[in-house]
Amino acid sequence: MSYFQTGGRSLELIELNADVRTATGNGPARVLRSAGRIPAVLYGPGIDPVTLSVDTKELEHIFRTTASGQTVLNLVIHDDETYSKSVMIKELQTHPTSEALLHADFYEIDLNKQVTVNVQVEIVGKSIGVENGGLLQVVRRELEVTCLPSQIPDTIEVDISELDVGDSLHVKAIPLPEGVEIVSESDFTVMTVVSPAMEIEEPEEEDLEGEVVEGEEAGDEAAGEDTDKSADSKES
Repeated sequence: MSYFQTGGRSLELIELNADVRTATGNGPARVLRSAGRIPAVLYGPGIDPVTLSVDTKELEHIFRTTASGQTVLNLVIHDDETYSKSVMIKELQTHPTSEALLHADFYEIDLNKQVTVNVQVEIVGKSIGVENGGLLQVVRRELEVTCLPSQIPDTIEVDISELDVGDSLHVKAIPLPEGVEIVSESDFTVMTVVSPAMEIEEPEEEDLEGEVVEGEEAGDEAAGEDTDKSADSKES
């Protein structure tokens, strides 16, 4: 664990070790995974991509215990010399059925410059409309924000206590921490409360623009991809 002082706040960086690799392609990737490592790549503005490998268990721990898309890492790279980069996880490829990690993309950031990340919406309170039989329809479970890395919030709290049937909550009504701005238009609807009758009138659930939180039933997702193809699909 390491710390960086920026914007008047101390930023905690989670440390992750990586080795530079020269062998690329499907075969070497399979060898890496069988040895408990996964292929990865580091890229960013002004740098050439660097192919890496990281310990699977170390990365899985970060993936399972943090909001990985908004976590800042101190990536310690071991080559002829050891050096470190401040990075964020840009993309994680997982197996379609086992959800095992297959590949990671790391993006180098400047800790003194703003970044754009998705932050999960945390619903607070009980809506008046829901208490009266309405249904809460969530349009966005995450919001895209810009801020300094040290100012990335864990979640964005949205209080729905005053929402009655027919009311909507827009971006402009959401209080934000200092230094954080939402990328979406201020009139963008985040959630709304609809009457049960309005919900019944919809012919198909997939035609809804949002996602009904109360009273919905989740369908099973098909996993039709060939597993071997998926495991080897991304390697650079």
